[in-house]
Amino acid sequence: MKTELLHAYQTGKLVLFAGAGVSANLGLPSWGELISKLATELGYDPQIFSSYGSHLALAEFYRRKKGTLGPLRSWMDREWHKPGIDVGGSEIHRLIAQGNFSKIYTTNYDRWLELAHDYYGTAYTKVASVSDLVTVHDSHRQIIKFHGDFDDDTSIVLDETSYYERLNFESPLDIKLRHDVLGNSVLFIGYSITDLNIRLLFYRLTKMWGSHALAAARPKSYLFTNRPNPVAEELLGHWGIEMLVSEEDDRETALAEFLAELVQQ
Repeated sequence: MKTELLHAYQTGKLVLFAGAGVSANLGLPSWGELISKLATELGYDPQIFSSYGSHLALAEFYRRKKGTLGPLRSWMDREWHKPGIDVGGSEIHRLIAQGNFSKIYTTNYDRWLELAHDYYGTAYTKVASVSDLVTVHDSHRQIIKFHGDFDDDTSIVLDETSYYERLNFESPLDIKLRHDVLGNSVLFIGYSITDLNIRLLFYRLTKMWGSHALAAARPKSYLFTNRPNPVAEELLGHWGIEMLVSEEDDRETALAEFLAELVQQ
């Protein structure tokens, strides 16, 4: 375990960014299943439909044809929160909920991070919109839903239009992000290195620091993965992100072991 990472964690100066891989261990539907749902509702063969564009473009097409994403969001909410899902059986969620993270950002829409905190009795404040910012208090952990929350249809970043609007990085949540990362290290877990969302975020974080007078004092940030990638390692290093690579082949086991080593220090 990196000494600087441990120090940031132990001193409450480590912001956690949790991606889809964190929720995947609960058995939630994949993006492929979501696209199949879109295709079926629109009368297309799922395999053929998936070849027509990116997930964002296909969701945009669905919204234009249906006039709204409301029913789709409702279906996602039901599928992502089926009664049989046991958050208490997720070691990853336990370690996050019981860890020393003052702020947790997530690009996931689901409520499992919040439900894990409820399960383990860890107080938190959810931040998904401007109105939530008034309830933020430093004495409570913050869970910031960076790409929206199922409780608010308008906050969901799912189709091409909402994604492009999110790229402006000028919303109140973006301003909060800039404030939160300038004095803290950031740890990314549950993200694919090839994920455009996260790569754009890396770029934006680098730009934030590059425009700051004390850029040389930027705390290190980290991305945990169990898939070595020398190309990504070089590029991320240029952006101030250090890759932490596990030798464990199973993604869920690798992340649980890494978090256990960090949290149990």
